[in-house]
Amino acid sequence: MRANYRKVCSWSAIALSAGLIFALVAIGWMVPALAQTVDSLQAQQNLAGVKSIDYLRVSMSALAGLTLFIYGVTRLAQGLEYVAGERMRNWVSRFTSNRFVGVLTGTVATTALESSSVTIIMVIAMVSAGVLSFVQSLGVVLGSNIGTALGAQIIALEINLYAPLLMVAGILFHFLGKQEFQKHLGLVLLGFGLLFFGLDVIEDAMVPFRGHPVFLSWMQKLGDQAMLGALVGAVFTVLIQSSSATVAIVITLASAGMMPLSTGIALMLGAEVGTCADTLVATIGRGRPALRTGVFHLLFNLVGATIGIAVAPQLAKLAILASGTGGVGRQIANAQLLFNVVSVVVVVGFLPMIARGLEILLPDTTTEQVQQIAPASAEGAANHEKALQT
Repeated sequence: MRANYRKVCSWSAIALSAGLIFALVAIGWMVPALAQTVDSLQAQQNLAGVKSIDYLRVSMSALAGLTLFIYGVTRLAQGLEYVAGERMRNWVSRFTSNRFVGVLTGTVATTALESSSVTIIMVIAMVSAGVLSFVQSLGVVLGSNIGTALGAQIIALEINLYAPLLMVAGILFHFLGKQEFQKHLGLVLLGFGLLFFGLDVIEDAMVPFRGHPVFLSWMQKLGDQAMLGALVGAVFTVLIQSSSATVAIVITLASAGMMPLSTGIALMLGAEVGTCADTLVATIGRGRPALRTGVFHLLFNLVGATIGIAVAPQLAKLAILASGTGGVGRQIANAQLLFNVVSVVVVVGFLPMIARGLEILLPDTTTEQVQQIAPASAEGAANHEKALQT
């Protein structure tokens, strides 16, 4: 079991690394094309009397922060795989007796593992292996969205100042610890520290844009045109292979006064769709049940984000009310939590119908049908029908 889960985390780490490399290549490819735009912006700044920005230095600093952040996420995942991975896998396989328990299980697992992608890829692997049924997996997928939003609440606490303490504690545990548990606990602390330190580096790199009219105008445009903002959020999430990273960066920039609430919500909704890319990749080569789980994740997030874009102004008002005196970063985190909780509450009641619809759309192959019937056809059919009803 641990070997299977280690495979899941390894593939997630590879996906994150590949996304980072792809982002670097994309940035390198775009630099010549952006040069003329930068020159034009600098000319506008000189005419308007705005202080010139060293775009190369800002880009390299922001990229360094992003690298630290993603490396921290991978170290965190590696440490959590040992500390909590096997427990989470057993917990997921045991506590999915009905859709409501499945939602709670997905929420706890994603909060503990700090990644909805890892949770859903793990679930897809379990469905493919026959440990979980397709119907049981749906509640876990819904819960993973709530777990992601809870992770954003931690980012909104703005504890970046204490990141070096976490990194020092992590290094000490990892190198001085005598037991494997202590060493991997050190990786967890180091990962958390690098995560927050990376966000701090990104925030410092973006300081020249604070109050910059062109940048703020572009940020406002992404908020006014929510569909465009969502598209940017989705593409960025596909590049770095982590919706949590996208939302964390959005919250950081918003907390620094460089992004309005409307833009943060649009980017957050896009990130919800972009995170489906790696889970769909995880279904390649697996059976129809696993594919149905990946397709459900995509449809749920895509339909939800589309509705979210349509009601974005109302969502922003609710987030402001729920945040009290909290800043824009806290409002974005609360908007994501409100959006995901409401989405899950609305959909969870229709899971049996959705499951039947997906089974019609993506039926089992002949081989899979034979494998299901062979062991105990009457008992298997009864269990499947019970899962659809609960």
